[in-house]
Amino acid sequence: MYKKFFIFVGLISFCFESHAAEVLSLDDALRATYVACKGIDKELADLKKMAGINTAVTAVGTGLGVGAVATGLAKAKTDNLLAQKYQEMKDLSYAAPVYVDTVSEEDFLNAVNNRLNNITLTTSDEIEKEKQAEIDRLEAKSKRLGNWRTGLLAGNTATNVAGAIIAGNNKLDKSLQEQIDDCKTAVKYLQDAIIVARLDGQDITEAKQIQSVCAGFEYVDISKINKRATGAMVSSVVGAGTGAVGTITSALANSKKIRNDDSEKGIKKEKNLNTASNVLATGATVSSATATIFNATQIKAIKDVASVAQQCSEVLQ
Repeated sequence: MYKKFFIFVGLISFCFESHAAEVLSLDDALRATYVACKGIDKELADLKKMAGINTAVTAVGTGLGVGAVATGLAKAKTDNLLAQKYQEMKDLSYAAPVYVDTVSEEDFLNAVNNRLNNITLTTSDEIEKEKQAEIDRLEAKSKRLGNWRTGLLAGNTATNVAGAIIAGNNKLDKSLQEQIDDCKTAVKYLQDAIIVARLDGQDITEAKQIQSVCAGFEYVDISKINKRATGAMVSSVVGAGTGAVGTITSALANSKKIRNDDSEKGIKKEKNLNTASNVLATGATVSSATATIFNATQIKAIKDVASVAQQCSEVLQ
């Protein structure tokens, strides 16, 4: 029993001596902490700046997408009204006045009938002109709304492309990640040095303050920065792809070839293209909004780490 006890005490002593041999002096530990932790705040400030820019870019894209969706819905409403007007014109052509055979012996009735026919013809012509004018106005409006939707979708696509590029580059690179890891390790060595220095009777006031502040790196989740950047990039890539297809579809739906095809098949094709454009515009808008959220939360993640980095740099002055 005593033999086992002495073996255990011997092992404890060996471990303590091995650990003590690795402990840096207080001055060396302070220098190592300064080298490892200094300047991290400046690197994070650049990340925070770019995340803010990307939030603004994707927010603009979201606004353009919302405009494209609203314009597409307004166009759909206009096209429905236009279809009604075309149907009314068609019905009017069926109701064209028919000349009534007059009885030659009844001159008076013949004159009355001719007069009535003239009035009907005049009224019908005026109605037809009014309806045609309304159709022309709605056609122009539909064309204009279609062009707006295409332009807004193109703008949304451009902002999503820019957002994907910015988000893809706005990550903690390997060197900065390694510096933060080195800083955390240096702070741990400083903590060990403080314990030894206290036993030696050294003044540890400044070292203890540095260790206390810079130890904050242990309590922030650095991985969130890159995760949010990846989320924003993926959302922007999806939005860019959806917006690009939507732009092409919208332009095709509003082309002269499609609009001028009045066959049943042509009308159906135009309607389907417009519906697809509106659906794609909605998808691109949702992607832009999602990317905006990821960028905003990335700013929060960067702020959490940057706050610790700034305080650590200040106490290291």
